[in-house]
Amino acid sequence: MPRGRIHATFELNMDPASSRPSILDRLSALLTREPDDRAEFVEILHAAHERKLFDTDALGIIEGALQVADIPVREVMVPRAQMDVIHIEQPIDEIIEVAIRTAHSRFPVVGEDKDDVLGVLLAKDLLPALRHPDISLQGLLRPAIFIPETKRLNLLLREFRVSRNHMAIVVDEYGGVAGLVTIEDVLEQIVGDIEDEYDFDEDADNIVPTPGGRWRIKALTKVADFNESFSCQLEHDEFDTIGGLVTHHFGRMPARDESIEIDGFRFKVSRADSRRVYTLLVERLPAPDTVGG
Repeated sequence: MPRGRIHATFELNMDPASSRPSILDRLSALLTREPDDRAEFVEILHAAHERKLFDTDALGIIEGALQVADIPVREVMVPRAQMDVIHIEQPIDEIIEVAIRTAHSRFPVVGEDKDDVLGVLLAKDLLPALRHPDISLQGLLRPAIFIPETKRLNLLLREFRVSRNHMAIVVDEYGGVAGLVTIEDVLEQIVGDIEDEYDFDEDADNIVPTPGGRWRIKALTKVADFNESFSCQLEHDEFDTIGGLVTHHFGRMPARDESIEIDGFRFKVSRADSRRVYTLLVERLPAPDTVGG
């Protein structure tokens, strides 16, 4: 497979009294010969799915595991501007308020600015401070991991597993902090969005600006909300969401990195699987040159 290998382990949880084959057994039966490349392997997977050898969820997870070898960290990271950080000089009571308000489990701790990351604070490590408010924040910090924004997600996942860290600070080519990435961000590329009990507001951060004059848009963003944000008039009588509109214009389920132009905007699929589009990168196209005048 190009660029990186994904080593997947399948649990063979078969009842000894049952002869029902596992997913691994069914895949092995399909591979009468080794595929020449990843595209051919994906074709075999889709053929197996059409023959009902495994369900859509399994297909999506396998495809997600294959795709993470091609996705750089910068495409899934939380951008610098969206990072919630703790300042080393903040009083403990203020830090506890930040932890309660954001409901994050980990925070970068910075000095003068976001480029000066001193370490990572785990929310659970604040518990002793409830009884000892004079505790030193410096003594609670864990070492921060720094990674380049070009690092591939499969390599990052392996690094997370080995180091047992769940967060990394992403740096750009000049050494400045570009954002942060968590193990949840990586796993969502494989299994889809992971929601927990703190994910109350489904409409939060639907449209997020990114460097280069583009926006990261959740596919479930309402077309009406998109029109309001960009002062445009994309059709929304038949399609309720941006993902539905884009999929309609493709005429099929688009793959990651495919682009399409619609009414003055270029939509690039940044996250998708065989079931649905999750995230799009959107840029406004320049107005066509006026002829004459």
